[in-house]
Amino acid sequence: MDVRELFPTLNPHQLAYVNLDLPNPQNGEYMLCAFHIIPGGKLNILQAACEMAAESSTGTNFLVQTETPFSREMNALVYKADLEKNLVRVAYPRRLFDRGGNVQNILTYIAGNVFGMKEIQALKILDVRFPPSMLEQYDGPSYTLDDMRKYLNVYERPILWTIIKPKMGLTSAEYAEVAYDFRVGGGDFVKNDEPQANQDFCPYDKMVAHVAEAMAKAVKETGHKKVHSFNVSASDYETMLARCEMVVNSWMEKWSYAFLIDGTTAGWMAVQTLRRKYPEVFIHFHRAGHGAFTRPENPIGYTVLVLSKFARLAWASGIHTGTAGVGKMAGTPEEDITAAHNILNLVGEGHIFHQSRGTIPETDKDFVHDVQQDIAHHTVLQDDSRRAIKKCCPIISGGLNPTLLKAFIDVMQSVDFITTMGAGCHAHPGGTQKWATALVQSCEAYTKWIDIHEYAKTHEELAQAIEFFEKKENKDLRHAARRESN
Repeated sequence: MDVRELFPTLNPHQLAYVNLDLPNPQNGEYMLCAFHIIPGGKLNILQAACEMAAESSTGTNFLVQTETPFSREMNALVYKADLEKNLVRVAYPRRLFDRGGNVQNILTYIAGNVFGMKEIQALKILDVRFPPSMLEQYDGPSYTLDDMRKYLNVYERPILWTIIKPKMGLTSAEYAEVAYDFRVGGGDFVKNDEPQANQDFCPYDKMVAHVAEAMAKAVKETGHKKVHSFNVSASDYETMLARCEMVVNSWMEKWSYAFLIDGTTAGWMAVQTLRRKYPEVFIHFHRAGHGAFTRPENPIGYTVLVLSKFARLAWASGIHTGTAGVGKMAGTPEEDITAAHNILNLVGEGHIFHQSRGTIPETDKDFVHDVQQDIAHHTVLQDDSRRAIKKCCPIISGGLNPTLLKAFIDVMQSVDFITTMGAGCHAHPGGTQKWATALVQSCEAYTKWIDIHEYAKTHEELAQAIEFFEKKENKDLRHAARRESN
C-alpha cells in the first residue's frame, strides 16, 4: 500500500502535521528524526505518526483555537513513511529549539511525552540529523581524544583504562593502591566506577588526596603521564562543582584528571554545565541506565547511535558506546560501531541519515581537506572551531580482557578509542600490576602484527592472562552446553 492511500483517514488536526511533498528537508531548516512506530488502538500508522509529530512539536490531540499562522510554521511534519518497515521520518523546524545549546530541550520534544502516548505500541528513535544551523548553537567537545593522546604521548594504539574492582567496598587508601598498581604496570588511565560518590568507607576528599599521591608516585617511577577520571555526579549543582573544585585544587597536574558524569541519571544539564565550567577537562559521559531505552528489544526509546550523537552535541569528550558483542554487554557491530564512528568522525553514515558535523558547507575545499585528513586518522579541528563540532571519543567497556583486545579492534577497524577493563584486569592471577603489563603486551603484539599466543611465548604476564581467560571461556562454554543438553 502507498502511504498516500491513508490520507482520507486523516482528520484536519492530523493533516496539519504531514507533508509528503516537503521540498528538500535537508535544506538546513529542519532537524530530521527517523522513528520506528507501531500504532496502538484504532489508529493506522500515518494517523499515529501525525499524532506523534503533533505531540512532539506544537500540538495536542485536538485542533485549538489559539493557533496562529506563525505557530503552524513550527509544526513537525511527517515527510516520509515506509509502511512495510513501520518507519517514518519527521522534520522538526530548527527554530522550535532553545538557541542556548540546550540538549535536554530537544529531547523534551522528541523523546518526551510522545513515549507515553496511548496511540502507540512502539516508538523508537533510530537516527537523528542535525543541520549546520543547529550545530552552530552548540559548543562541542573541548578536550578531545587528540588532546589526551598528546598529554599521554600515546599514539597508534587505544588508550588503556581500568575501572577499579570491586566497584564498591575499598577504602580510599585501598582504592588508590589498586590504581597505583595498574599505572605502574603500564596502564594509562584509571576511572571511578559509576556509583562512586562520598561513601562512609571511602570519603571523597580522602579518595582524591590518596589518588593524587599514588598517581604522582606512579608517574615518577614510570616516567609516563597518567590520568584519573573522578565521578563528580552529585545530588545538586553545588555539590557537583564542589567535587570538581576538590580535584582541581589538589596538587594533581593539569590534564591529569577527567570528570565522569553519570549523564543518563544526572541529566544533560549536568553534562553541559561541566563542559562550560571546565572546558580544559575531559568530560567523561557514563551512560548507566541507557539499556532501558536503547536495547533493540525495547519498543520505546532511542538507539545507542542517537544517545551518542546527543552526547557529542552536549559537548561530552567521550561516551561509552558498547563492545559490539565482543564483551559481556548486549550490542552488535551495526549498533555500537555505527555509534562509535559517528561520534568520532567529521562525517558518518548512521542507520538512516548521513551526518556531517560541519558548520560550513561540505563542499568547501577546506572542509573537504579536513574530512580527508580525518579519514586518514590525522588530527583535525584542534584550532579551528568554526568548521565543525569536534570529535567525541568512544569509550569501550564491559567484559573485555587482554585476549579480546584485537578482536574488538578488528570489529572497530580503528584504534581511536579508550578501552576500559575492570574484572578483565583485576582477575589476573598475578594481580593488577601484572594484568596491566599483560594488556600493554597485548597492544604491543597487535602493533607488531604478531599473534598474542606467539607473543606470549616470551612475555610471561600475557601468557598468564591467556591461560586464565581462555580457560575460563572454555569452562563457560562447557557449562552452557550442559545446560542446553539438560
